[in-house]
Amino acid sequence: MGGTMTAAESVEHRHPWPVPPKDGYTVDDLFTLPDLPSHTELIDGSLIFVSPQRYFHFLVIELLMKGMRQTLPPELKAVREMAVVLDRQNVPEPDISVVRASAITGPDLTRFRAEDVLLAVEVVSPDSESRDRTTKPHKYAAAGIPNYWRVERGGADGSRPVIHVYELDPMTQAYVHMGMQREQLKVAKPYVIELDLTAVDEL
Repeated sequence: MGGTMTAAESVEHRHPWPVPPKDGYTVDDLFTLPDLPSHTELIDGSLIFVSPQRYFHFLVIELLMKGMRQTLPPELKAVREMAVVLDRQNVPEPDISVVRASAITGPDLTRFRAEDVLLAVEVVSPDSESRDRTTKPHKYAAAGIPNYWRVERGGADGSRPVIHVYELDPMTQAYVHMGMQREQLKVAKPYVIELDLTAVDEL
């Protein structure tokens, strides 16, 4: 039997996700709601959908992952685009995380706890500028993640990464800016990493 679709039915037909609950989504919702797009994040109880990434974003993650793994100690692992549970309503997905190897429980693992993350790295995209510069570092720091890198575009044509390095001040539970690194990345935390950032041109 035919009929006219109501406004509510029309909205539901166009958007397969349910209306957000009064107090926002939770961790359990993020991992159980059907048909969410890949790499959906949960920030302050709201679902954040990721826009298609630019080639620069891909290149920088490739460069960093390759370089970071060269000196990675056996008790740590570098992973990309894995969910990190900060609290009940915040589950971001850093572009790269350095985690304790002991936290990897098997191939079906879908998330890490904040206490198992030693470094979170975000490569800034036009649609994520505010989150990567303010929202996420504030939340990573509050959750006790000891190191944060924010990667911006630099160079004359914007083709090379510039990395802002932050370390957590345990007294204030806030990040301290330790410097901006352009052509050569050299850090001692969470482990010794030396990386030629200009090598992005060769990828």
